[in-house]
Amino acid sequence: MSGGNAIRGSRVGAGPMGEAERGDAAPRVHVSFWCSNGHETRPSFAQEQDLEIPDTWDCPRCGFPAGQDKDNPPAPSKVEPYKTHLAYVKERRSDKDGEAILDEALGSLRDRGLIQ
Repeated sequence: MSGGNAIRGSRVGAGPMGEAERGDAAPRVHVSFWCSNGHETRPSFAQEQDLEIPDTWDCPRCGFPAGQDKDNPPAPSKVEPYKTHLAYVKERRSDKDGEAILDEALGSLRDRGLIQ
């Protein structure tokens, strides 16, 4: 075990970085966005001449879209439920088509002697 006053994990010249070492921060513009749940989000953007602020911003609390109009926030997008393979097949084929395909497959299995 070594003794001494060295701080573990540090190196010569290590220290807190300040504005003098990083440079000046760009001027910022804070814009408020509100979602349909009433949450306010205030992202900041670098102030530039050709600054384009987006119309909507995702709310970090609930995930709904947020807009700049507090009284008229954008509606949440409709989430499609997960569809199974069977649900997609039923969209493409009617029950009558399904019965015909099943009868054909069962007939093939009977002809080969795999089922009775």
